[in-house]
Amino acid sequence: MNLVVIDNKSYVVMPVESYEALQKKAALKSRPEKVLTIEEARAHSKKLIRKWAAEK
Repeated sequence: MNLVVIDNKSYVVMPVESYEALQKKAALKSRPEKVLTIEEARAHSKKLIRKWAAEK
């Protein structure tokens, strides 16, 4: 990992493997806002379709 300064801004240069591992670690820490069940997703999508159809 190397530090590069361009226009008084610091940037880190690292190997792709390290960057991908860092991304994976961050993704595993984040939680989705809300996970719907299949029934809830179907009901939500039907509601949106009816709403969009009414707008036309």
